[in-house]
Amino acid sequence: MTGRELLEKWGLPDLTGNGRFVSANVMDSLGNGLVLAFTVLYFTTTTSLSLGSIGAALSLGQLLALPTPVVAGALIDRFGSRTVVIGANLMSAAGFCAFLAADAVWKIVAVQFVVQAGSSIYWTSSRSLVLLAARRRDHARWFGFISALRNIGGGFGAAVASLAIAWGSEWVRALVLANALSFVIAACLLAGWRPTAPTPAPGAGATRPAGGGGYGAVLRDLRYLRLVVANLAYVLAASVLPVLLALYITEVLHAPAWLVGACMVGNMVLVALVQTLVARMIERRRPARVLALAGVVNAVAFAVFGLVLAVPGWLVAGGLLLAMAVFTVAEMLSMPSSSELSASLAPDHIRGRYLGVFQLSWSLGNALAPAVLTTLLGHGPAWPWVVLGALNLLAVPLALSLGDSTLGEPAPADAAPEDDAARRRPLTDTADHR
Repeated sequence: MTGRELLEKWGLPDLTGNGRFVSANVMDSLGNGLVLAFTVLYFTTTTSLSLGSIGAALSLGQLLALPTPVVAGALIDRFGSRTVVIGANLMSAAGFCAFLAADAVWKIVAVQFVVQAGSSIYWTSSRSLVLLAARRRDHARWFGFISALRNIGGGFGAAVASLAIAWGSEWVRALVLANALSFVIAACLLAGWRPTAPTPAPGAGATRPAGGGGYGAVLRDLRYLRLVVANLAYVLAASVLPVLLALYITEVLHAPAWLVGACMVGNMVLVALVQTLVARMIERRRPARVLALAGVVNAVAFAVFGLVLAVPGWLVAGGLLLAMAVFTVAEMLSMPSSSELSASLAPDHIRGRYLGVFQLSWSLGNALAPAVLTTLLGHGPAWPWVVLGALNLLAVPLALSLGDSTLGEPAPADAAPEDDAARRRPLTDTADHR
């Protein structure tokens, strides 16, 4: 079997010329897995502050970073997505280095703000980077591949972090330094990466909106705002894993704690092994329809989660694993399609600002999820699943209303060489290659 046939079989994109970009994603996801899931534990281990003070400080730092995507969008349009991602990685590295000196509440607020700002800027920019790596008609595969890659890196980082925490506080500090180093390496890899993917032909893909550029143009684009609103439902759905799952399994169902780990590991393994195959299956489908399907599948998953309340004890484990499997299918459908839509529906000249507004749906959803989901659970164990299912079903018509989002057709075989060369300049990154 040739290399091309192998790529086709597993739904992998053509990685030629993009090794540094792929390696940077591995390093970045490894860094996120190393510390982000253990931030609270890090400060409880290394400071004398109360758990309540640490939690409040971390929440305040995250809230202060909420507007960051708006700033990031303007920076992308000015300097290019690659330059901005490099800066975001260096910002994250500085923030994690500062963890070592954070021994007071105000210092924790400050370092959490820096780390969250770096993360928000990274995610705002990274979708545009995928377009720089992808070739025409290869976008779904690339978004699926990056999702699987980051899942593997994050999972491995979390496993290493668990061992370090078990070994003691000195290893925890070393973990933070290793984390900071991973972001520096990611920045260096991106600095040496030269994207080669062609841009769409002039006039193809999203059209330039009337009224010029700036955030005013984004706010007048009702089609794109429908995507942002719909994505809020998917963000709240994704928050089930970090916010609700462990609480629901152990406190509501009184099931053994190992089921939480089984569900988490099962989700990670499925995404790592199957995501690229799913991307291959959906690459010829309109991403708006795939996103709508994800909403329906999410609703089914939440129905199963809720129905577990009514089954006999011996069926609880099987019901939870089934619900998690359906939930993971929805995740594998929604992540590549929403990312592709967020980039492809945006006009080239202000794509950064569009992505900034889209990232706000993630920032806002992640900030609201703990309060919303725990409040719903307090009103009754079925309420979170009913509301999440309803929100995802309401997102279906919004997704279907987005229509096609093709970034452009391949150039004709008889295209003039000079025209083809002109089209091969990287998307949104003209500032990087002056």
